[in-house]
Amino acid sequence: MRHKINALGVSIMLLVLASSCVDDTGLEYDVQKPESIQQVEYLNDYDALKTYVDRSANPDFKLGAGVTASKYSELGLEYRVMNSNFDEITAGNAMKYGSVVQDDGSMDFAQVVQFVGAAKEANTEIYGHTLVWHAQQNKVYLESIIADQEVEIDPNDANNALHISTSDANANIWDWQLNYVLPTLLTQGVEYTLKMRAKASENYTVAFWRYDGSITDYGPDFSVGDSWSDVSITFTPSMNATTLQFCFGTFAGDLYFDDMELTAAGSEENMIENGAFDNEVLTGWEKPSWHAYTFEVAPVAAGPATWWTNLVTNSDVESDDLSSFKATESTVGPNDATIGAPGTGADGVGRAIVVQTGDNPSNPWDSQFFITVPYEFSEGEKYRFSMKIRAEKPAPSESQAHAQPGQYLHWSMVGSPNFTTEWQEYSNSGEILAEQDGMSTIAFNLAVFEEANTYYFDDIYFEIEESGNKISLTDEEKADTLTYALDKWIAGMMEATNGYVKSWDVVNEPISGEDNDGDGFYDLQSADTGDPENNFYWQDYLGDNYVRIAVKLAREYGPGDMKLFVNDYNLESDWDDNQKLKSLIHWIEQWESDGETIIDGIGTQMHVSYHMNPETQASKEEHIVQMYELLAETGKLVKITELDMGLVDENGDAVMIDDGVTQEQHMAMAEFYNFIIRKYFEIIPANQRYGIAHWSPADPPSSSSWRGGEPIGLWTENFDYRKHTYVGFAEGLVGEEFVGTE
Repeated sequence: MRHKINALGVSIMLLVLASSCVDDTGLEYDVQKPESIQQVEYLNDYDALKTYVDRSANPDFKLGAGVTASKYSELGLEYRVMNSNFDEITAGNAMKYGSVVQDDGSMDFAQVVQFVGAAKEANTEIYGHTLVWHAQQNKVYLESIIADQEVEIDPNDANNALHISTSDANANIWDWQLNYVLPTLLTQGVEYTLKMRAKASENYTVAFWRYDGSITDYGPDFSVGDSWSDVSITFTPSMNATTLQFCFGTFAGDLYFDDMELTAAGSEENMIENGAFDNEVLTGWEKPSWHAYTFEVAPVAAGPATWWTNLVTNSDVESDDLSSFKATESTVGPNDATIGAPGTGADGVGRAIVVQTGDNPSNPWDSQFFITVPYEFSEGEKYRFSMKIRAEKPAPSESQAHAQPGQYLHWSMVGSPNFTTEWQEYSNSGEILAEQDGMSTIAFNLAVFEEANTYYFDDIYFEIEESGNKISLTDEEKADTLTYALDKWIAGMMEATNGYVKSWDVVNEPISGEDNDGDGFYDLQSADTGDPENNFYWQDYLGDNYVRIAVKLAREYGPGDMKLFVNDYNLESDWDDNQKLKSLIHWIEQWESDGETIIDGIGTQMHVSYHMNPETQASKEEHIVQMYELLAETGKLVKITELDMGLVDENGDAVMIDDGVTQEQHMAMAEFYNFIIRKYFEIIPANQRYGIAHWSPADPPSSSSWRGGEPIGLWTENFDYRKHTYVGFAEGLVGEEFVGTE
């Protein structure tokens, strides 16, 4: 079996690749070749890989490969090479949750059914990958089914509330006032919080003041919409106030207040009597006698409860935080967003954002002021925007919707504010349009005005409407809901594969690389130690029990002779003395301790690299041997599930195909493949040898998302030619060492 080969130069290696043909058909030509080429034609002397497995000694062993299901199902070159060389194939992505489950929870198994049909026709087995994982899940669907749930409310249900009715709008905000005379004075310098539920017949901003008989404190104001919303404002009086004043002189319509609470910092005592308006007693509430509006306690239909959440950081510009504000670097003059000095704020109080622009712009957008929030709005969502503005010179402006500053989406967002030299409040509200979907930034075009100018912005609020008729699911309800989703998924997959897939990664990559509880074993993966933005961690909701649930469901819906594996990577790790494998074995013992859960085997991925540094490589090989020894001791089936091999030079840098892999390096990789496979057969008992799968039999292009451009294959890209690693792999299956001699 063993072939002795000459260690030729790099140029000879390239010629070798040009003479080693694809393995599904012969190449029929007669070309005179140099003697040097003939000396290394041994690659063509090898048969298909699966012929080198000793079936009498390993009757249940399966030689496998990873495939792209869609390419395999085309019944072309990849189909023929896989069927010729391997017993079993694994779909890289097609059988994962995220490839099948849609955003609405529906499942599309069309590609799975086609893939199974193609493999069945060729009598090639399939290894299922994977039933449960934290990556490549449909987060949109899974998070939607455990999100806060809407509670249906009978709109005819009514509660008492304070009802204020005005017939006419006046010129000044103070022309209508409703006062509450406090039973206890507010203390100067103490922080207070006023909370309530409120709504109005149309959107309006109520001015909120405090009064001590001679001095008035102004603001903060609060906005109400046409449905119930929660209001919460915090203030610190500059005097010992006796009265709260609610001013709405420019409003005509109906205002409603309910569940009012006024508390001092550190206290839970409500300073407003009958703030729930449970009865008609309105002690402390009064209006100036000449104000011709009415107020009373009256029943008000509950309707849908909503609240508004402000998304702008530093809305009142009282801190130095500019994270929500930015201005373009204009080509026509200075244009930057800064925080002005005290006294530059609205009505001469506090500070403001200051933006300066230059002369003679070419376009209205040459000078822009951006307000950015950490949220992407979706079509149909309701928003509310308000700000106080002025400029040194009267000037028009325009607004646009941007995804991020400079990433234009739509020509209009919150209207076109006109700046005057006096402070004024500007507001706009509505629903996000289809063209504005994905926006998180309002851009104001300040170069509509073609002269240099200075603009001031204060009290900037960009709010989103959220529903108050929601209730959070309990932990038990979330677990029950996700168990149902897992049941539906596994049942659907087993139905789609129709009993043909008899081996599965029931759970993939459950073990983290951290021991945060100090028990000596690595913890399970979780959002706390992982990537919650991209992944969904079933175990965070189902607990350690999630593996037991997955095993139970797989056995319930799958074929009776199905084998279930727990698969993970870095089990051969030398940096922690195989601690991840030791931890996985510990967890499997825990899961099986209930006497019902049975895990048939352990999958070790083995995405390895050959290291040209001898000491590093020796350590890698030592811990591969130790991994096999630990796996053998478990008595479980052992499968190398995703074997592939990169190359690392003496300096620790990855060697890419385009770098030019040398003859020496090719031979070293072939020897390492040979070592890995020989040691598997030497150490793993025959009754535990489930199989070995190569994850990427052909070299991937540099654009590949998986080890792109690395020399990991047994064939070159597109299965053009065999590589020396093919021989190392084949001889490892036979149990012979790969030796390169001169």
